[in-house]
Amino acid sequence: MNLEELHPLYHAPLFDLISQSRAVHLKHWTGEAVQRCSLLSIKTGGCSEDCAYCAQSSHYSTGIEREELLSLENVLAAAKRARTQGATRFCMGAAWRGVRDGSEKFERVLEIVREVSQLGMEVCVTLGEIGPAEARRLKAAGVTAYNHNIDTSPEFYPEIVSTHTFQNRLNTIAAVQESGMSVCCGGIIGMGESENDRLRMLEVLNDLDPLPESVPINCLMAMPGTPLADQPPVDVFELVRLIAVARVALPKARVRLAAGRTRISQEGQALCFFSGANSIFFGDKLLTAKNPAADVDLALLRELGLEIEEGVEAAVPSRS
Repeated sequence: MNLEELHPLYHAPLFDLISQSRAVHLKHWTGEAVQRCSLLSIKTGGCSEDCAYCAQSSHYSTGIEREELLSLENVLAAAKRARTQGATRFCMGAAWRGVRDGSEKFERVLEIVREVSQLGMEVCVTLGEIGPAEARRLKAAGVTAYNHNIDTSPEFYPEIVSTHTFQNRLNTIAAVQESGMSVCCGGIIGMGESENDRLRMLEVLNDLDPLPESVPINCLMAMPGTPLADQPPVDVFELVRLIAVARVALPKARVRLAAGRTRISQEGQALCFFSGANSIFFGDKLLTAKNPAADVDLALLRELGLEIEEGVEAAVPSRS
């Protein structure tokens, strides 16, 4: 879908919009299963990039200390705990600009991936910029999906990051696609962008070939010490509208309700699920931001009558 199609959809009466997105969701997804994903920061702080939303950037004083890459033993323990709590996807993030084939840190990550991939969960990593060689090796090690968000529109991107370009993001996504790994790619709202920027972001995602398998929609968690620390919370109806439009525009992608859920009421989250969100991150935190506890999420899903996905094959888009 292009901007000319996305604009009237986004601005439709709310009930009309979510009725349409609900119909699209039920057509393309079997059952009412919600995938629960766990995210672990395997290397925290000290990132050389200046992303204005990120507490891990070395450019800002946020109280986040630089840490070394976690040991294989610690990562495996966290992955096994996540599996016990019901995760079907285990995601690992590292605060780096990127990784290069042949480096010691990349070899350590590959070793971690090989071990985690034996636990029966989907394995997702986000390591910053990579090229074709790194993508191929990650795929061979057992990575099923690579997360690399475009964050916002190409036009607004320079207002958020100056140490790399929007095209750099697209280059990494292209390398991931070429390797055969799935692309997990979405964005963040509430950074001061316009509605048009949000829809342009969806337009860019809709132009990817192949389309992203997963689209995380994050609400900014305004972190003290970052340039965006004073941004107000996102209005829940703006979030619902964007999720609904994402579901219509990308009917076979998992639309993941990601960061910012601590600021959304249970009623607001219910609207998001009804509008087409069918995946969440769960656990105590997302990298450095708070996240609803696993038992709270479980209680909400049960209250809504939503199924909890039990395995990687439990909920897949239909072929229709």
